[in-house]
Amino acid sequence: MAKYRQNLPQLANRTFLSDGGMETTLIFHEGIDLPHFASFPLMATPKGRQQLKEYYVRYLTIARQSRTGFILDTPTWRANPDWGKLLGYGSEALRVINEDSIALLLELRREFETPETPCVISGAIGPRGDGYKAGQMEAGEAQAYHAAQVESFARTDADMVAAYTMNTVEEAIGIASAAKAARMPCMISFTVETDGKLATGMELERAITMTDEATDGSPAYYMINCAHPTHFMQALKKGEKWLDRVYGVKANASAKSHAELDESETLDAGDPDDLGRRYSGLRASFPTMRILGGCCGTDHRHVAAICEACVPQAA
Repeated sequence: MAKYRQNLPQLANRTFLSDGGMETTLIFHEGIDLPHFASFPLMATPKGRQQLKEYYVRYLTIARQSRTGFILDTPTWRANPDWGKLLGYGSEALRVINEDSIALLLELRREFETPETPCVISGAIGPRGDGYKAGQMEAGEAQAYHAAQVESFARTDADMVAAYTMNTVEEAIGIASAAKAARMPCMISFTVETDGKLATGMELERAITMTDEATDGSPAYYMINCAHPTHFMQALKKGEKWLDRVYGVKANASAKSHAELDESETLDAGDPDDLGRRYSGLRASFPTMRILGGCCGTDHRHVAAICEACVPQAA
């Protein structure tokens, strides 16, 4: 039975940490080959599973030491039909990978969870296409496309599903609708360009409002990921009601644009301490943002710096 599916603890007013940029860490720091930027194939071998466990343990240790909660996201951002086909995985193989990834995180939760560090198991979903380029699906098509992955997670003891790097409102609506149909709590995380808008040119406020309107407010909450704070801060204004729906951030380490990062052959890890200070300022201005992690270019050092800047016990 899912432990938190009916009562997500991150909805209460307490801090939760999340991991950093999984794929960039594994590629650039661990030297692991990830074709098509996909980490889920590591689940297919004992060695790969161990590499993933070691990755998660670094972050879980920070959370337990700082007495914060933790969101454990599966390594399944690319585990959908189109990317799976490119990597030689059919629908049944993807189902097994998605379900096994939850089992891996449940093992970690049993080892690391304490009353002060609740660990939420989250099935991670990514866009059908490139996270840096706007897709072309309508909402109904997106719901049908992502339903299999959502349903795979729903059959396990996962607490929720989380859609990361959404760059069109239609795909966000589709995933939220698929989660609603499967009775799974859902988080939607949008990414923005350097102008603070989605790749389609839509404002972040409008994307969140439209998703809520189309799904009767079914997402449990929203986040922002895969963009540097200097990119999205301009889209956030104190006192605006829609920001009450935004509960967290997983920012990039680099202030470079998506296009620049896409073409880069080296890792821009930015400045962890500077990122921590920016998160602290973000929290001061927008107290609802309680889920803190990283995205491309970040690793456990960045999350530790964010924790030190934002969580009194860790100072």
